[in-house]
Amino acid sequence: MLTYEKIVRKPKHFQSFTGVTVQQFDFLSQKIESEYKDAEERRLSKRKRKRDIGAGHPFSLSVKNRILMLLIYYRMYTSYSLLGFLFDLDAANVYRDIRYMEPAVRKCIQIPAKKYADAKKATTLEELELYFPELKVIIDASEQQIPRPKDKKKRKTHYSGKKKRHTVKTQYAVNLSGEIIHKPPHSPGRPHDYNMFKKKHPVLSDGLQTLADLGYKGMENDYPAMNPVLPHKKSKGHDLTPEQKQFNHNHSRIRITVEHSIARIKKFGIMRDIFRNRLCRYDRINDIVCGIVNFRIEWKMIVIP
Repeated sequence: MLTYEKIVRKPKHFQSFTGVTVQQFDFLSQKIESEYKDAEERRLSKRKRKRDIGAGHPFSLSVKNRILMLLIYYRMYTSYSLLGFLFDLDAANVYRDIRYMEPAVRKCIQIPAKKYADAKKATTLEELELYFPELKVIIDASEQQIPRPKDKKKRKTHYSGKKKRHTVKTQYAVNLSGEIIHKPPHSPGRPHDYNMFKKKHPVLSDGLQTLADLGYKGMENDYPAMNPVLPHKKSKGHDLTPEQKQFNHNHSRIRITVEHSIARIKKFGIMRDIFRNRLCRYDRINDIVCGIVNFRIEWKMIVIP
């Protein structure tokens, strides 16, 4: 049976299986354990229960081992049956334990919604620079494949012409440190990135400069207050000038930050492979993975001066 006490003896395997180091896990689990009781009371209070809160069959695993199981599931994206074999549980109990643990985990990490709410409270340039170094924000979108929908209408709305498969699309806004500041709910894969941006773009202070790729062509005219900066596009029969090529090069060096953040998200198999869960859980799971990415970046900034 896999337990925290066993896997913690091999730190490299621990990080490979969970996406966090042992020290990071211990710090997180301590916060989550203190929040878990309140989260469980909120969950149980929503139902018309005949039993008192706390009655019924207890969980087989401790809170720390359930957090470990959740992270392994997100990182490796194995089947519930395999996780049940590893943790000596039934597959249905694995699903239940992970789903019940998610609200407490989400509460204890810096998900994009929290970062966005804090950033909107900034009133001076000095405060704004704490969230957006050099007053720059970078925006890009990412797609993830989903199983072919049974509903005919959803098959049409979720079919991505770019990926040639059924997908969901998520837009990310990050700062120069790679932290994910804004992430709206996911969209079907069919709409273009810019059409999604027009419906779900962040509303931030005027002092920021917004960088994006050519998929967001039109921002300069539609959203001048966001100070959009896009690369130059080569026109037919006319090459870019050396100055334009250098501008595009400098633009790419900054914009690559959002690609690195998306790559960190996709290191978690649940955000990379075909999404096998119900789509109603997608945003919650994505929030938690983004929060873990933000947590690791903040940890590195604190530990390494």
